[in-house]
Amino acid sequence: MITIEYDKQADAAYIYLIKEEERTAGWVKKTYPCDPSEVNGMINLDFDNNGCLGGIEVMDASKKLSQEILDQAETIG
Repeated sequence: MITIEYDKQADAAYIYLIKEEERTAGWVKKTYPCDPSEVNGMINLDFDNNGCLGGIEVMDASKKLSQEILDQAETIG
């Protein structure tokens, strides 16, 4: 199940692609930052120990994600 958290103050969203019980401290083993000039912003892809994509961090989320997605997100911060 996909879970989305959104911090309005930071305008940052995190999209979890893993189950909540798998989100233990240190689950991220590799972060791949997308080229900001190519995506016109900052997006990070987080991978686990097995190389599976487990999460996506989106900065300036209000400009990168649809309002429908942000409305469904759990608000944090």
